[in-house]
Amino acid sequence: MISYKQAISKLKRSKIKIGDEVIDSINSLGRVSASNIFCNVNNPAADNAAFDGFAIRSNDTKKLSKNNKKLFKILGTIAAGDKPLKKSIKKFQTVEIMTGGILPASFDTIIPIEQIVFSPSKINPQNILIDKNIKKNQYVRFKGSDYKKSDLIIKKGTILQSNHILALKTLGINKIKVKKIPNILFFSTGNEITNKEKIPNWKVRNSNSYYIQSLKKNFLFNFKNGGILKDKDELVLKKKVQKFLNSKIDIIVTSGAVSAGKFDYIPKIIKNFKISNYFKGVSIRPGKPILFAKFKNKEKVVFGLPGNPISSAACFRFFVYPYLLESLGILNEKPIKGILKNKFIKKINFTRFVKSKIDTTKNGKIEVEVLKGQESFRIQSFLESNIWTLLPSGKSKFKKGDIVDCFFPNYPNITFYS
Repeated sequence: MISYKQAISKLKRSKIKIGDEVIDSINSLGRVSASNIFCNVNNPAADNAAFDGFAIRSNDTKKLSKNNKKLFKILGTIAAGDKPLKKSIKKFQTVEIMTGGILPASFDTIIPIEQIVFSPSKINPQNILIDKNIKKNQYVRFKGSDYKKSDLIIKKGTILQSNHILALKTLGINKIKVKKIPNILFFSTGNEITNKEKIPNWKVRNSNSYYIQSLKKNFLFNFKNGGILKDKDELVLKKKVQKFLNSKIDIIVTSGAVSAGKFDYIPKIIKNFKISNYFKGVSIRPGKPILFAKFKNKEKVVFGLPGNPISSAACFRFFVYPYLLESLGILNEKPIKGILKNKFIKKINFTRFVKSKIDTTKNGKIEVEVLKGQESFRIQSFLESNIWTLLPSGKSKFKKGDIVDCFFPNYPNITFYS
């Protein structure tokens, strides 16, 4: 049995190649950028007004004061969306300009509308009165001050969010290259598993496939349900794996039949194929019997998760999802650091994935409570939880006040650190 750290290292060495495709940027939510995306325009495209007001040449105001006032003739109005004014500008002239309007080349500063004194009156404005020196570059958005041509907008390996789409569309980027969405084929196993609603007490409702399917949008994969394999379906699984090797499916995930019981046939079937970087059994709880194998000369892998719902959920979150990140070229997730509210004791050589509840204190600290009911069969504590706490091997006693690593169960931490 290997450690969790060793298992993750094997996963990193076994990543598969996921292809690229070009899509419309408006459809890129949740996709992964396959290359760096650079700006091909300046933003703003030209110097423009950051405020409603009047544009002037600051040099015309250098000698002005309360005792030396000057009238500036109003030439007209520039609104956002108007073509740039190309009229020749003389000394002591001005133009009214609205937010977003293009600043004529002759002008270099803007006086906000609230500071304007009109002449002869506000009802009949023909001039504005200025009685002080106005600084250059006031209330001006300068060309390229946000993005310049060739600036990097989005790094390769970024999970694209709504704010990225806003930037891409603002900058006129309509097509981008993204990683294709990995395809997962999922099998539940066991005579006890059923999709029926009314069941006798020797049957178990199928929940693992529905839970993992529900994660597909948040965790970047397509899901195909392969159905339920019974205890004597060894040959059925073997045929399905053979078919998988020549399909567009990238990853097989199974639930159950990976332990050491009479009908736990997943490891035996997988070993019939040419595989590499295989492991079976990791020093973790829940989920110790987990299996992984990469097929030789194929960009395909298999994960065998334990059948217990909580074990299956934990193993998907801490094995399958990190593997997807690696294969998609995404940087590793950063844990959320929380302060432990209560003590917890575990075996020193095991990594524990602990059902927990995260909250913030009045002074802004993140606190994590380890919930009661950590047994892998208990779903009530999983329902009450909103975070997994990862307690690494090498330490047995975790006391109140310790800083611990936390991971959201139903969506990636990456969303909060992009």
